Amino acid sequence: MPRHQRGKTQSSSPSGSQRQLRVGELVRHAISEVLAQGNVHDPVLEGHLITIPEVRMTADLKLATIYVMPLGGGAVDDVVAALERNKKFLRGEIAHRVNLKFAPDIRFRADERFDEAERIEKLLRTPAVQRDLNNPSDET
Repeated sequence: MPRHQRGKTQSSSPSGSQRQLRVGELVRHAISEVLAQGNVHDPVLEGHLITIPEVRMTADLKLATIYVMPLGGGAVDDVVAALERNKKFLRGEIAHRVNLKFAPDIRFRADERFDEAERIEKLLRTPAVQRDLNNPSDET
């Protein structure tokens, strides 16, 4: 085994290592707490309830991708833009609340899992799929 590969393990999980997951959860809780307390003074953010379903950290923990979705699903682009405008303040709040060597850079993305789940639900309700589900299979 080459010297540079000795002792290193590859993470087979697409979401990252245990450390990435743990730090991502800490960042998610910190950002949720800041938004829930109303510490960010932005008219767009004050007018929306925002859920943060996931935070993904890079392997070096220097970049956090924060997935957001306003409750009700409306004005997603406005909310993401407002969070981007307040990125510096939010990064400072994360630095105070999460004990890391470096405060991670943050970026905000709209969470599209809800849209994907709705698309799958619509597909499952189509007449062709319902017909296949209701007919007994020939293998029984």
